[in-house]
Amino acid sequence: GDDGVDYERRIDAAIALLESLPMPAVAVVQGWCVGGGLAIATACDFRIATPAVKFGVPIARTLGNCLSIANVARLVAAFGRPRVQRLLMLADLIAADEARACGYLLDVVPAEEIEAAAQQLCARLAGMAPVTQQVGKQTLLRLLRRELPEAEDLIRRCYGSDDFREGVQAFVAKRAPRWRGC
Repeated sequence: GDDGVDYERRIDAAIALLESLPMPAVAVVQGWCVGGGLAIATACDFRIATPAVKFGVPIARTLGNCLSIANVARLVAAFGRPRVQRLLMLADLIAADEARACGYLLDVVPAEEIEAAAQQLCARLAGMAPVTQQVGKQTLLRLLRRELPEAEDLIRRCYGSDDFREGVQAFVAKRAPRWRGC
């Protein structure tokens, strides 16, 4: 359990570095965007993707671990609670069109146009007032982080569980896990 807490702290610290960049960060997503990739993309200020992209956190189906409360807060802010419930508890994947419809993606563009679209977005961002962007970004970040409750007990419970050990063993062995709820 304590190893899980330490792991999630390291993940939070890395994601916080990305969030704290003084300029807007853009994620250009192609293919699958799951787990850590989803955390990275969500920490960016803007996201564009190709139509075939799938977003998810399939840990309820695979490893049986959990996310830090800061990462869950980011996902809820970006996708909304009902979608995050689907991501976390049903291990659903969200397609690009749904991600755009809920505001997670700024745009969905064909794969052959993604680089040009990214360059266009970055050029547009570069033409804006940098101090205004920095202040806006920090204001949104402070709102997101305000009064996050303590959740290390939940992380410790999940990472210390027999189910997590089973999930890791099953993942490595490329077999379906046998969950026992303990």
